[in-house]
Amino acid sequence: MTELGLGLQTDKQPGEYAALARQAEEARFAVVTTFNDLWFQPALPALLEIAAATTRVRVGPSCLNPFTLHPVEIAGQVAALDQASDGRAFLGLARGSWLEPLDLDQSDPVTAVEEAWEVIRRLLAGDDSGFAGRRFALPAGERLRYPVRRREVPLLVGTWSPRLAAFAGRAAQELKVGGSGNPRLVPLMRELVGNDDVGIVLGAVTVVDEDGDRARRIARREVAPYFDVVGGLDPTVTLEPELVARVRELVRAHDHEAAGALIPDDLLDRFAFAGTPEEVARHAEAVLDAGARRVDFGMPHGLELLCRQVLPRLER
Repeated sequence: MTELGLGLQTDKQPGEYAALARQAEEARFAVVTTFNDLWFQPALPALLEIAAATTRVRVGPSCLNPFTLHPVEIAGQVAALDQASDGRAFLGLARGSWLEPLDLDQSDPVTAVEEAWEVIRRLLAGDDSGFAGRRFALPAGERLRYPVRRREVPLLVGTWSPRLAAFAGRAAQELKVGGSGNPRLVPLMRELVGNDDVGIVLGAVTVVDEDGDRARRIARREVAPYFDVVGGLDPTVTLEPELVARVRELVRAHDHEAAGALIPDDLLDRFAFAGTPEEVARHAEAVLDAGARRVDFGMPHGLELLCRQVLPRLER
């Protein structure tokens, strides 16, 4: 069964998340998620607002990381969200992106994510037998000192990495590739996961407009800041070094408009869902037909059109 999700950046005012989430639920989205990007608002307050405003959609962060938030705190956050949503929470875990300015020890991120999940899993389950890992530990006898709604929550691993994809195959219900709308990537990630029960999720910037050219122009501007990062991670894409260098230079100069203008349509389609409602629906359908379980539309623009004209074209 395939699904559609809505991804929200945490840059909004209180009350805006609830209104967007209600609109998404009425349009029959299955998931509403928020990002947890550095320098934006933390995911949890927005997710609690979304949980209170909805009754059906699954809610969770895409994704938290164990370098800026300790696993004990992550366990507490997902427990609080699961209680607030009456058992609709999931947890997204990833190594995190753009954390370099903080000068954190991000060595061996696979071990960090695996051990973080072990700590979280034990705390939610009430297992106080203790755990001693290389990055994280739980003293024997310690447990959460409040009731939890569920002793297990679904895990989503956010990654492009083969090793973390393999971990997702062992421990997660879903693997999400953020910043990609590339159908060719789906079977490659499926092979890395090695477990057909784990759903592959692709999520990317989404711009829907009756004017397809205008939609793509906006999407280029939104994609430009992470173009060189995700482009280098996608094994199906070859980027010209001169193009990458020029886009990076303009982004550093805060000229995202000029940087985005350099990205051609064929590359834009790998990293965004952009165009008219019909074009966006056709693109998402190609991703689902390639074997993805879900597409998460990351929304800077066009939610009304997405709900009224894109989703009905994708109902299966």
